[in-house]
Amino acid sequence: MTEETLLQIGRESVFVAMQVAAPMLVCGLVAGLAISLLQAVTQVQEATLSFIPKIIAVGAAFLIAMPWMIDKMVQFTNVLMGDFRVFIR
Repeated sequence: MTEETLLQIGRESVFVAMQVAAPMLVCGLVAGLAISLLQAVTQVQEATLSFIPKIIAVGAAFLIAMPWMIDKMVQFTNVLMGDFRVFIR
């Protein structure tokens, strides 16, 4: 295995990890911004008011995107295991 191959595998794995994490991170960001805007408008500064909706939004995004995320990870794993003989040389 050459350094270029190793770097390519690392680059692809980071890219897949970012793709898989993106739906949950974006939903958490949107929920956080919405709650922050609501807190700024109403001047209610309660810590649990921002925490609970973000947890719910991230959980919902996880449940909705889970089939796609699993498919993406399985595809990446199949590509890695399909080329396994090339990697051990």
